[in-house]
Amino acid sequence: MELIAKVSKGSKMDQVYLPKNREMFKTGDYVKITPLNEKSLTEKRYEKPFFYGIKYLEPIKVYVANRIIKIIRNLYDERVNIIIAGSFLDQGFTFNDIDLLIIGDKKEALARIKKEIVRETGINAHIIQLNKEELKKGVETDPLYETLLSKCISEKRLLNKPNRKFNYKILDLYLLKSKLFGDNFDVLNGNEKYQFLRNLLAIKLFIENKKVSVESINDEIKKEFKTDIEDIKGNLLDKKDFLQRFNKLYTQTSNKIMDLAKHDSK
Repeated sequence: MELIAKVSKGSKMDQVYLPKNREMFKTGDYVKITPLNEKSLTEKRYEKPFFYGIKYLEPIKVYVANRIIKIIRNLYDERVNIIIAGSFLDQGFTFNDIDLLIIGDKKEALARIKKEIVRETGINAHIIQLNKEELKKGVETDPLYETLLSKCISEKRLLNKPNRKFNYKILDLYLLKSKLFGDNFDVLNGNEKYQFLRNLLAIKLFIENKKVSVESINDEIKKEFKTDIEDIKGNLLDKKDFLQRFNKLYTQTSNKIMDLAKHDSK
């Protein structure tokens, strides 16, 4: 592995900065610094991606992310952006697949991309293809898109978040996903329960015009349900108390969406 960095001028010593999220080179490792010639600098190379909302990512995951970006890049032109998101970016190795967004006007056969990713990494990929306008509209109206992009790896720098637009039809449709939580409480595992809650709290925060991110959603879950995220994922819940809190919060959120509908009809 090679990292290309530029020598920067410091107050006492000049220095070379390395990204914190990298595949190799642990803190304390000795490395060799050699100059690059002009030919090396002009050769096509992959720039390091941008990390959003990620404090730490295991080196093996950094390697996989970079490998996936290169796989897709070999099948697309330079105008698209590749975004990696979802549970793959959480600490640990409990993810089942990897969520990818490919942003651009050109559409490619997803089967070919998925096949290459599985062949190279052994990981199944869930891929969404959007153009820039579709992504902008999604982030404006859909709290789940905002959640997704709050913690992601993006090959290219993301634009500033657009202003929210409250579409009560979209919000009500997404809220219906959480309606089945109570009826299925006994058969859901901990991670599935967490996903139902995350969906509900993302909508609540979005309507309240508050920040919607993995961290803000988790904080809201802990505040509303008086329990730790790990207890939810571990299925260690008091069913009666938990469902009472959930049903109350669901009703409150549904009422807020109805208020948006009434306001929109005027």
